[in-house]
Amino acid sequence: MADKISQLHRSWVMSRVKGRNTKPELIARSLLHQLGYRFTVNGPKNRKLPGKPDIVLPKYKTVIFVHGCFWHRHPGCKHATTPKSNTEYWVSKFKRNIERDRANVETLKELGWQVFIIWECELKNPRQTIAKLIAAFPRTESYCLPEELDDLALVAETRTKYGKGKSRGAPH
Repeated sequence: MADKISQLHRSWVMSRVKGRNTKPELIARSLLHQLGYRFTVNGPKNRKLPGKPDIVLPKYKTVIFVHGCFWHRHPGCKHATTPKSNTEYWVSKFKRNIERDRANVETLKELGWQVFIIWECELKNPRQTIAKLIAAFPRTESYCLPEELDDLALVAETRTKYGKGKSRGAPH
């Protein structure tokens, strides 16, 4: 089946797919921050570690990848669909992504890092994600969680809020 839009427009659409500071990443960072964890997102460890983790918690020697369900093939997720056109290309692309992710996780574990993956669809249910984060990270007696998880305001900063997210028009 042929693509329904022009190659120029498809290229423009794909150029708008962000690789950093995506909404799921901002939500995950907001949740971690509200739970009292401090982390880096652009530090030297983020750039030098295998797979360039989205979030690094050096104090806990932990890295977090915020994976999109489509690109990283979240098993059993309804968002991990395969496009109907150019299927051969997409299947090969997804296979390479999965293999690269697996190799990065193995290497990080061999280097002594704890690896944690947050899937994009999990962030649609913040209470579930918070529970997962609480279970994964060590807590200290000096830091207490709120009595009710509802007390955590789920605020993710957006680029638009700071005037940097102006959209550009599509090519004709």
